[in-house]
Amino acid sequence: MAYDIRLMKLVTGELIIGKYDAEKDCLNEVATLQTVPTQQGVQMMMLPYGYPFEPDFTGSIEGKNFLYRYANTPQELQDKYIEACTNLTVAGGLGRMQFSSEPFSGSGSGLIK
Repeated sequence: MAYDIRLMKLVTGELIIGKYDAEKDCLNEVATLQTVPTQQGVQMMMLPYGYPFEPDFTGSIEGKNFLYRYANTPQELQDKYIEACTNLTVAGGLGRMQFSSEPFSGSGSGLIK
């Protein structure tokens, strides 16, 4: 099942991400995004919205609390959200894989024949 994962800014200024329910106009299983300054620059930290009192991704936030609805949610951020919610790793870098019964055509090092 594909989820509609959206990025929103709340009226409080918090940046959140979650599974959007269009019928109820709300985000479910909400996570908050926080910027953390480091020596290498700024990094993003994703936490359950209710952390530290609710360590799981639960709850929902109604649309009336959204100040801004981002048009696009970066795919990398969606993948990290899915990984955080499910404890599963999203596979990446499959662009060069060949899904057919044909052998690779001359793209190897030639060590294995």
